[in-house]
Amino acid sequence: MSDALHLGAGAGARAVCVLVHGRGQSPEEMQAHILARLDVPDVAFVLPRAATGSWYAAKAVDPLTAETRSALAASLDALAADVAAARDAHPGRPLLLAGFSQGACLSLEYAFSGQPTPDALAALTGCRVGVRADTRDRDLAPGLPVYLTGSDGDSWIPVTAFAEAAVELGQGRARLRADLFPGRAHEVSDAEVAMVGAMLADLAAGGTTRMAAPR
Repeated sequence: MSDALHLGAGAGARAVCVLVHGRGQSPEEMQAHILARLDVPDVAFVLPRAATGSWYAAKAVDPLTAETRSALAASLDALAADVAAARDAHPGRPLLLAGFSQGACLSLEYAFSGQPTPDALAALTGCRVGVRADTRDRDLAPGLPVYLTGSDGDSWIPVTAFAEAAVELGQGRARLRADLFPGRAHEVSDAEVAMVGAMLADLAAGGTTRMAAPR
């Protein structure tokens, strides 16, 4: 049974956001650091919880091992179950899949894995898991709106990994906006929070997210 945290609008929600925490974090930290800075009253939030506090043990930029592949597959199954439950609880409502750091990486892997596609994706400080030489899924739905962010000052996701993710998203024909924030620490900036809020507002209004918030 999922231990996800459910917050925000109830049965009357006009959009849903599944927000995935990073390594060593919790849904409660996502609530404090991101949701508390949003003003989207018509949105229901589902915040999945990693059983051990992390979705896999390796760094995202480490070559994939059998152990990492196994942990990643289990975490993707858990995320898919939470996404499906969110869809079932709010039928017909658009869904934004979002994540920070390791949660952003897991969300990207979900999008590339051929799982049922969200209506939009926000990968805040994210990249693909593994290295370019690894065999990885590339089953991305063409036209998926994706907001990808990074920083040259981030200790976990190098600029090169951010850039490689942007290339793969482009090759998969995502409708991509990629923002690099020079000097930003390993955190979610006000501009990133504003973009997530704008994406959710667009979805709740019944339109396609424009990803038009200023940098």
